[in-house]
Amino acid sequence: MSAPPSGNPYQLQEQFFEAMGGPQQFQQLFTHLPDVYFFVKDAESRMMAVSDSILNRLGLSSEAEIIGTKDHDHFPAQLADEFVRDDRAVIETGRPLINRVEIWYTEHRLLDWFVTTKLPVRNNRGEVIGVMGTVRDYNGARAEIQAYSQIDDILNHIHQNLDRKIGVNELAEIAGVSSRQLHRRFVELFGLNVQEFLAKTRIKAASDALINTDLSVGDISVKFGFCDQSAFTQQFKKHLGETPLKFRKRQRVLPRL
Repeated sequence: MSAPPSGNPYQLQEQFFEAMGGPQQFQQLFTHLPDVYFFVKDAESRMMAVSDSILNRLGLSSEAEIIGTKDHDHFPAQLADEFVRDDRAVIETGRPLINRVEIWYTEHRLLDWFVTTKLPVRNNRGEVIGVMGTVRDYNGARAEIQAYSQIDDILNHIHQNLDRKIGVNELAEIAGVSSRQLHRRFVELFGLNVQEFLAKTRIKAASDALINTDLSVGDISVKFGFCDQSAFTQQFKKHLGETPLKFRKRQRVLPRL
């Protein structure tokens, strides 16, 4: 875990905002928007500012605790890698990433789907020096985004059948499109193909069960459609960077928000 800069963390923040053109009063607006989480990062993906709602999600008491830190300081490695990958795409191309569905923490530290938008931050010369964005709960955002409502039946079917193997052709039939069209649609919305989305959803559900139930790892692997405990452990570690047992032990000692 990287340590925040020594001394006054707000000096780093002030330098960044000076490069943007001065104090950023827009931050105050996002603090008062319900169910919207706002963040700003520099070109190294270091946190420069976040809304109070993000501080609460991460169990932090002041913005000073997050300035200069990175996603890897707060999230499992696999998730942090994906967040930084998206940051790099926005910073290097200067093109925004709009309404990308990603896994993030709920207020109870469970993993769930959220909708993220990221925009480039430019200095007075028009150079990209960072990224700013918002995170919204998926269920709240989908009512406003027509693209998601078009696949609601598919998402509901996935959630209702996590205890068995779900095929791409099965989902394509529900959607009334070809498998290729369905893959393309999922990549557009989630940045993942159908199989990757299914795997992440299964891992998300399993992680919730590890925290909120006393089921054994073996029972959870069966409950969520993995062929055996070994396959579950392998996939879990691939996505979250640690074994199910280590995840359960670590999460259960964290204070609830």
